[in-house]
Amino acid sequence: MRFALAGAGVIGQVHARLIAALPGHADLAVVVDTDEDRARKLATEYGCAAVADLAEACARPDVDAVAVCLPSGLHADAAVLALRAGKHVLVEKPLDVTLAAADRITEAERASGRTVGVISQRRFQPAPAFVHRAIADGRLGRITSGIAESTFWRGQDYYDSGGWRGTLAGDGGGALMNQGIHAVDLLLWMMGEPVEVQAYAGRLAHERIDVEDTVAATVRFASGAIGTITATTAAYPGLPVRLAVHGDGGSAVIEREDLAYFHSAADARPEDPSDHNQAVPFGGEGGQASIDAAHRDQYLDFIAAVRDGRPPLVGTQQARRALHVVLGVYESARTGAPVAL
Repeated sequence: MRFALAGAGVIGQVHARLIAALPGHADLAVVVDTDEDRARKLATEYGCAAVADLAEACARPDVDAVAVCLPSGLHADAAVLALRAGKHVLVEKPLDVTLAAADRITEAERASGRTVGVISQRRFQPAPAFVHRAIADGRLGRITSGIAESTFWRGQDYYDSGGWRGTLAGDGGGALMNQGIHAVDLLLWMMGEPVEVQAYAGRLAHERIDVEDTVAATVRFASGAIGTITATTAAYPGLPVRLAVHGDGGSAVIEREDLAYFHSAADARPEDPSDHNQAVPFGGEGGQASIDAAHRDQYLDFIAAVRDGRPPLVGTQQARRALHVVLGVYESARTGAPVAL
């Protein structure tokens, strides 16, 4: 599959490296960026073309799909343009920053008959995948509660580094929308359909931003289970992502990228968590379940979904649900009232 890369910034550079690491599966045909020098620099590195206009890239017959790596508030415009041009789309998280924009992508996907995948690579790490299977198999019994923590640190220089960072128009939100949405997606994947949220949020440690740097929320699920979400970029020096899921038959805890704890009453012999933390090395780099390896595996899933005519593991429906929760959290924090989803 030959890709056009929309956006040559930091995230676009990550995607270019991922595509280049998939010989026989993916090739980079063209880099698109309104900063023509930046586009040419990245294109030269990977031996492909560079253009400033996405429509021009989508008109190329050697482009099968577009990887959208633009600021969050531009995702829908780029994805819809690509879909209308008959290209498949792999878009970075979040799907966009409003439900209306997300629905524009879904409508274009349906009308075009093309495939849209949304980056949520943590689902492809061994530990979350193992816990999801264990829940589906009933090994934790009835799920009763869950905890998702994204406790990060971003200095003021992070927000000052780009004109769109920390803005509602570009980012759509702060610590939860930008950093915490990965943990939100995992919590929903484990616990099912959310029906209500209640939240508090604040801007406590940063200046010159429109968005929160700290948020805490409670989520009620259709099953009756209750989850909590914490996301912050104001916790120096920053801690790993942590996800815990508890049921009346067992518990599982993921810390950083590893399964830190697993116990099931249904198992005659306790699991060794380390059995579920290995990933295939990426780009010659070994080690524990690397985020790059998971990112690579999501690319492979997307490519296989297009080839086989099936939905990708993370598509517009799953991404819209995570966005809906994030926006519900913001509405609840703004009004002080619970928000039905």
